[in-house]
Amino acid sequence: MPLVLARFWWQGRHAPALRQNLGQRLGLVQCYSQPVIWVHTASVGEVIAAGPMIRRLLDRKLEARILVTAMTDTGLAQARKMFGDDVDYSYVPLDTPGSVRRFLGRVTPKVAVVLETEIWPNLITQCYRKQVPVFLINARLSERSARGYERVRGLVRPVMQKITWIAAQAEKDAERFRRIGVAPASVEVTGSVKFDVDITEGIRESARQCRQILGARPVWVAGSTHAGEDEQLLEAHRAVLGQHPQALLVIVPRHPDRFGSVAELAVKAGFTVARRSLQQDPAHAQVYLGDTMGELMMLYGAGDMAFVGGSLIERGGHNPLEPAAWGIPVLSGPHVFNFETVYERLRAGEGVVMVQSGDELGQAVVRLMATREERQALGERALAVVNKNRGALDRVVEGIVERL
Repeated sequence: MPLVLARFWWQGRHAPALRQNLGQRLGLVQCYSQPVIWVHTASVGEVIAAGPMIRRLLDRKLEARILVTAMTDTGLAQARKMFGDDVDYSYVPLDTPGSVRRFLGRVTPKVAVVLETEIWPNLITQCYRKQVPVFLINARLSERSARGYERVRGLVRPVMQKITWIAAQAEKDAERFRRIGVAPASVEVTGSVKFDVDITEGIRESARQCRQILGARPVWVAGSTHAGEDEQLLEAHRAVLGQHPQALLVIVPRHPDRFGSVAELAVKAGFTVARRSLQQDPAHAQVYLGDTMGELMMLYGAGDMAFVGGSLIERGGHNPLEPAAWGIPVLSGPHVFNFETVYERLRAGEGVVMVQSGDELGQAVVRLMATREERQALGERALAVVNKNRGALDRVVEGIVERL
């Protein structure tokens, strides 16, 4: 525990909120006298995925306050941007018996709604002892993770049996959860709520305004990129510029603490760079750095095509449905095990271009920029996959309300 707290303190040099809210990590949150629906997310991606569900629960007027927790300061910042004063916010307590016990003693939630793969043993066990149902929503479990859990089945099984309801994204996920000890009656396949992506009119208008700033030129967006990918993306863009000299790469690093280093990387590689956070004019830039929080969805809408990061390296990929919902071509590297089912459906619907390397990515972008018909057809197929698989959100919200 001292080492963990010291780490948060050290990270607080660049994110002051981590230092200011250390008490929340220990479960020292505000006390509630009214019923609470607790929704826990990991970070930005899960907050965005939970957004439509939270709005539906707010619309139901359930006479309960919604508390959103996250692991990261960026996740809470995204939640505040999305919901304002409509919900409450806190860091999730550290997964120690004392921290979780203090948290539950102050919040006394009616239910804990946990997104995707946030399986914390003490959190689940303490909720079970306090008779707080735990719902694992939009749940996914890769084969790699399932095999890891099976190696420690004796430790995992007692925890998994304490989960009240698992709303799995696909039958593969449901089967893996059963393998590691979840009672079959507690698992239901509802589909992925990420297919129910909601692009508000406000986001659409912001995307139109952004596109006006970017100008009438070929634009490709690389979203949620990681270290080890940016170099490949910049080399791919060099190849693109060889065929389309006016092309613009909009690059959006996954983590804010990398904004500065990615800008330096692009400059050292010889590109002219404009930064969105500094309101620099991208008119004559070759690389536009999306170094702002919560704007990736909008930036996808301002592009002609999108590469989804975390996939050229063994990170497991990020959500390809956000660009797909705009009806633009989606490109991805080979490492997408975190979104296995989503990519299977995109591939089946011929709505995604999979590449094996940065070189292949550059070639694919060059080809799509040169052929408007192929670009339009690919985007339409991607959007069709999204629309075909909608409906999980209704099933999840109904499941939560029924069990409440």
